[in-house]
Amino acid sequence: MESGNRAIQSINRRSSPLVIDHSVALQKSGLIISGSISFRRWELAGHQLVSFAESTAWWLADWLVYGENSFQERYREAVERTSLSYQTLRNYTWVARRFDLSRRRENLSFGHHAEVAALDPPEQDYWLRKAEELGWSRNRLRNNVRASLKEREFEEAPNLPTATERESADARRPGVKDRGIGRGDNKLTLRLSVEQVEQFALVAGEQGLSVDEWVVQVLETAVSGKAR
Repeated sequence: MESGNRAIQSINRRSSPLVIDHSVALQKSGLIISGSISFRRWELAGHQLVSFAESTAWWLADWLVYGENSFQERYREAVERTSLSYQTLRNYTWVARRFDLSRRRENLSFGHHAEVAALDPPEQDYWLRKAEELGWSRNRLRNNVRASLKEREFEEAPNLPTATERESADARRPGVKDRGIGRGDNKLTLRLSVEQVEQFALVAGEQGLSVDEWVVQVLETAVSGKAR
């Protein structure tokens, strides 16, 4: 035990390690355990190490926020001397500013908070509460949030005609059947964002056309112009 304490004192003089207790100390290149420790002390040290790892991002983020607020002229220079990329550090700062200390959940990681940082505060709190109560991983939280946002986009999309309604309307219009819109092997599938669907539907409606008809018209015009 005495030799172990001397080792920690020597390390203290060399690299100023973080001492967890009188038997366990951390330095940049490793963990030093002096002498023999009990299973309980070893287990507690492990929990502390996990806590340190999960807190590091928050510590660094809050350090950055303080520097940005207090040392505007010298802040960028100091940040550039760290080992992380400037964009990574900017992301840390952004997340920290999105969550006051009182709204951060200690049972969830910095990454959990980063996944919902772009949402409004009430939604942030809702998803973090769900993740904490149900024990979701960061990836599980991300997938559930994305699924919810996609469902919302679908619900907010304009009430466009269904495929059956479009086919029925096409059957009553001469020439459309020959184009094979949505039939058998002659089917063209486009992946569009909600914003694109809304824009296309608006333009097509102004011309008295369905979106399918308008798309075909635009494509035929483009082909005809290229052929000339």
